[in-house]
Amino acid sequence: MKPEKVILNNKLVIRSENLRVEYFENFFDREECINIIQRLNSDINWMREKITMWGREIITKRRIAWYGDEGKSYTYSGTTFQPSNWNQILLRIKNRVESKTSYKFNSVLLNHYRDGLVGMGWHSDNEKELGKNPIIASLSFGANRDFILKHREKEDIEKVKINLKNGSLLLMLDSTQHYWKHSIPKRLKVKNNRINLTFRNIINTI
Repeated sequence: MKPEKVILNNKLVIRSENLRVEYFENFFDREECINIIQRLNSDINWMREKITMWGREIITKRRIAWYGDEGKSYTYSGTTFQPSNWNQILLRIKNRVESKTSYKFNSVLLNHYRDGLVGMGWHSDNEKELGKNPIIASLSFGANRDFILKHREKEDIEKVKINLKNGSLLLMLDSTQHYWKHSIPKRLKVKNNRINLTFRNIINTI
């Protein structure tokens, strides 16, 4: 099965079985991106990600940060993150996303990829804190990176590949997180860094 791709109101809409994503290529312009990257590098409380694999704690090459409303903790890969308070640049980005999409978000996970040697394996954003059919708004700043989606069970459904560009916004909607996985594969030719912000709505706290 091939995904359906259509352009609607200056956005790319991709649909497949239990999949709906919307892609806005130039959500922020080049000058805005330069300013935002500078602010994110200087104003974010970055830390090294620790994940638990096969009973062992591993520190990844990727840097992360978790911001949100008070009490909106988030648990994944065996670690619970308590939110830092919203700062000016994150609120500015958040307000822009909410105004454009009409969706509300109370938290954001930030990922810093040093270069193409740093990727993200197959996973879904389907933790219990996100509730049923979570809406994820993913913003990309810096290097362009491939984003791949595949159905969790049905191999006959064609994968979806999107090249996430600097300043772009990707919305993952409906039941996407429950039926599909996504990844950022390593790309050795990518030499520049990328910062990704995934806005989400925590409905249950630990």
